[in-house]
Amino acid sequence: MNDAAQSRRGTWIAVAAFVIWGLMPLYWHLLREVPSLQIVLHRAIWCAILVAAWLTLRHGRGWLRETIAQPRLAGMLALSGVLIAGNWSLYVWAVNSGHVVEASLGYFINPLLNVVIGVLFLRERLSPPQWIAVALAACGVAWLTFNYGSFPWIALCLAGSFALYGLIRKFAAVEAVKGLGVENLFVFGPALLALAWFELRGGGGFFSLRWGGITDVLLVMGGALTAIPLICFAYAVRRVPLTVVGLLQYIGPTLQLLLGVFFFGEAFGADRAAGFGFIWAGLVIFAVDGYLQARRRIVAQQA
Repeated sequence: MNDAAQSRRGTWIAVAAFVIWGLMPLYWHLLREVPSLQIVLHRAIWCAILVAAWLTLRHGRGWLRETIAQPRLAGMLALSGVLIAGNWSLYVWAVNSGHVVEASLGYFINPLLNVVIGVLFLRERLSPPQWIAVALAACGVAWLTFNYGSFPWIALCLAGSFALYGLIRKFAAVEAVKGLGVENLFVFGPALLALAWFELRGGGGFFSLRWGGITDVLLVMGGALTAIPLICFAYAVRRVPLTVVGLLQYIGPTLQLLLGVFFFGEAFGADRAAGFGFIWAGLVIFAVDGYLQARRRIVAQQA
């Protein structure tokens, strides 16, 4: 597969990941009876088990040994595992505590951080229309931040942790699913111990079925729901410029915002509407510029 085809495929896979993330608050809302921390612990445990089982069936038991044998790579994946676990914890808590709109703000800020990283540290370049798109999005995020009414610590922590996660996975020279499997195994042990502590002290409800069998099934399936978009993201981020990935990520928070307002009934006044308007205007410019560039490449190849 040539570079153009890989980039195109990576772009569509990135879009799929962000759509899943955008709709994910609906899934965690089904688990609102379960404490947020325990949702995250189950999410980490079942994601690690499912991914490790799949890798073992496909590659044998050597997949883990091959990765761990590279200390630098193992260290990068350990750090990315900690970052994504922290991001999960804050995100699930925010959704089930009535902060879906602020969580969406965090994921609006995150792509801007990716763009800044891509331009400043990875020597990626933007076309003039893309600079305009980024500037409009930055104005929108600044407006939302300064008119939010309180310091948006949830949004900023979500944005920072996921931006660092994406940067590490950009340079971690490992196949997407293997990388996910290793980084999850680093948090598997602590998550299992913490969950056992809750269960033994009577604070859990998984093994006692206190939350119901359907809830237990949803907790297990949450591992797969976690793995799929992360695999897609890790695959895409190694094949698509970080600036493109950064702007595509607005898909997820836009869906989260719509859910927060229309499904969860959170406040969305004129100030927030103005900020999001800047962001969406930037996205339109970016999309049109991307379409025109693709058309020009096709014409050039046919000439």
